[in-house]
Amino acid sequence: MNTDKKKIIVAVDGYSSSGKSTMARRLAKATGYRYIDSGAMYRAVTLYALDNNLIDDAGNIDKVALTRALDTIDIDFRIMNDGSQHTTLNGNDVEREIRSLRVSDNVSPIAAIAEVRHALVAKQQAMGRSKGIVMDGRDIGTTVFPSAELKLFVNAPAETRARRRFLEMTEKGNHVSYEDVLANVVNRDRIDETREESPLRRADDAIDLDNSQMSVDQQDAWLLDRFNETIAKL
Repeated sequence: MNTDKKKIIVAVDGYSSSGKSTMARRLAKATGYRYIDSGAMYRAVTLYALDNNLIDDAGNIDKVALTRALDTIDIDFRIMNDGSQHTTLNGNDVEREIRSLRVSDNVSPIAAIAEVRHALVAKQQAMGRSKGIVMDGRDIGTTVFPSAELKLFVNAPAETRARRRFLEMTEKGNHVSYEDVLANVVNRDRIDETREESPLRRADDAIDLDNSQMSVDQQDAWLLDRFNETIAKL
């Protein structure tokens, strides 16, 4: 366990389904840090919009109504008995629902709305005020915590990421096709890279990681080395 004076913020950015959430979660567990899944927060807002008919069948979003609702949307994380972390939306466990393709198909347009990003960035920055966190997302090292002591940018080819996402979803009982998952990954990349508000990009001082050929254990070892190197420099 690290002393308080050596606590840092670890920002893990990257493309959808690149494995950044897994590596961030496991690093947090190894270091005793708090893990914050920023993507889950955007997914929770998306689920709220879908369940409250703020997105129509054509994908059009009632931005005015959603913006008004932001103050009433409470998002938090709950540690379960098995040690896993679940996302809650207004007190309800929505971990399974936010990982559905229904939410995945709509989360990037929701995340591109400036008012949504401003509201969630403020929540994320409050969570990191005392440091000692690992947070993953799209703009953690560029917008949320530009002064984070350790920044990573994770990538892998879209096909590799789609296969990972497909296997993850089918193992959880979701009935999806690989082609639909790949189309979703490619479309999310396009929206994330081209959105006007906090587009996905590598921070200038981030360390690149292409994890296409790495096992989870290799990822863990690599990231823990980078973490220890950063702590040693403080």
